[in-house]
Amino acid sequence: MIDRSFIGHEFAPVAAELEKGRLRFFARATGNTDPVYSDEAAARAAGYPSLPAPPTFLFCMEMDRDDPMDFLGMLKVDLGRVLHGEQNFTYHAPVCAGDTVTFRTRISDIYDKKNGALEFIVMDTECRNQKGVHVADMRRSIVVRNG
Repeated sequence: MIDRSFIGHEFAPVAAELEKGRLRFFARATGNTDPVYSDEAAARAAGYPSLPAPPTFLFCMEMDRDDPMDFLGMLKVDLGRVLHGEQNFTYHAPVCAGDTVTFRTRISDIYDKKNGALEFIVMDTECRNQKGVHVADMRRSIVVRNG
């Protein structure tokens, strides 16, 4: 069983700058053909100061740390038993190329189902831009399969 005392654990904040090239690449890779994600003029015409981040891009940016899965070691969880469960995003303001976003992540819950056969780690992340504006919240659930 994963130690429930880690509920509430906050990780060191991570900051990342959104770059136009990465935004364009991500939009292409995810099949997003809306020109606001690849053409600066289209983005400005739509009211953005620069290319906006595609909807799930912030999750990739949050993973832009030295060892994005290091929390599993802290929790004594074997990566081979881990499944991606779910993720969701709530946006409060646009995030665009040139912004630097700071991610503050904490473990908000750890629980089990099926008499402990599955354990869930829920992580919440608050995202703020370089001006301190709360731009998004992210939540992800990781499933741990137990023997």
